[in-house]
Amino acid sequence: MEKILIVDDSPTQAAQLKAILDSDYEITVAQTAEEGLAYASSGGYSMVLLDVVMPGMDGFTLLKKLQNEIITQSVPVILITSLSDIEHEQHGLMLGAVDYISKPFHPLLVKARVNTHIKLYRYRKQAEHQSMTDQLTGVANRRQHDCYSIIKWNEAARLQVPFSVCMFDIDHFKAYNDTFGHPAGDKVITKVAQTVASHFQRSTDFMARYGGEEFVAFFMGGNAAQAFEYLKKIRCEIEDLRISHAPSIAEWVTVSIGGITLIPQRENSYEVYLKIADTMLYDAKKFGRNRVVWANERMEQWYEE
Repeated sequence: MEKILIVDDSPTQAAQLKAILDSDYEITVAQTAEEGLAYASSGGYSMVLLDVVMPGMDGFTLLKKLQNEIITQSVPVILITSLSDIEHEQHGLMLGAVDYISKPFHPLLVKARVNTHIKLYRYRKQAEHQSMTDQLTGVANRRQHDCYSIIKWNEAARLQVPFSVCMFDIDHFKAYNDTFGHPAGDKVITKVAQTVASHFQRSTDFMARYGGEEFVAFFMGGNAAQAFEYLKKIRCEIEDLRISHAPSIAEWVTVSIGGITLIPQRENSYEVYLKIADTMLYDAKKFGRNRVVWANERMEQWYEE
């Protein structure tokens, strides 16, 4: 069931809206703008119904804040108001509101407008998901990585928690394609991607196909030595799939992995450390493939023999 947040300092008006909508939606009510911002920032809402006139922070100010937050800026906001003049309506729409509902409420009109914008929101989210997903493997694509990595990097910098980023690719993949053909190669890419993705399921984890047979992942928590051990287990699990390779090249399909763990600082750049992870991947291949090479922010390294 879709979730709707009502932000209204009037318990009576909020109860009226809730009564109109709660047979079709899961309703949460906040009675101050500050409380509404906290609820909205927690995520999961498909719409916000927002009263314009409230004590302290008014609806227009809260709308600006919602538009500036990554997690809420795409959520449709309908303003609830008795201010019927064109100037106020124009101001709200310019700030990013999708519609107005005037007081007193007309239940059929409220339902119609809410239903319309909820449907539009679903279509938009579906389109966004498709554009951010690798069609072959079903994992995130490079576009999603480029958007999401900066968000999580900044979050790790704000919280001052360890952040690990790694790159890995399938060893001797061109030889595999040349031997077994591209359809078989696609199946290997998919199997490897899904196996690795099964280890990155926490809200602080992320994994994407970066291009061809190359992948990227990042996660929060733990030190470099722990990250090294974790990625070794993932590498072993890929080898244990026992996918036959070209006999003249290797017995099984394997992956090489390189990465780094650090506590991000505001002045640091994610792209710099992604390049370091790529350098660690290069070292893993140089040292014989089917291994993990890891580093910390002091560039102390862990190698698999």
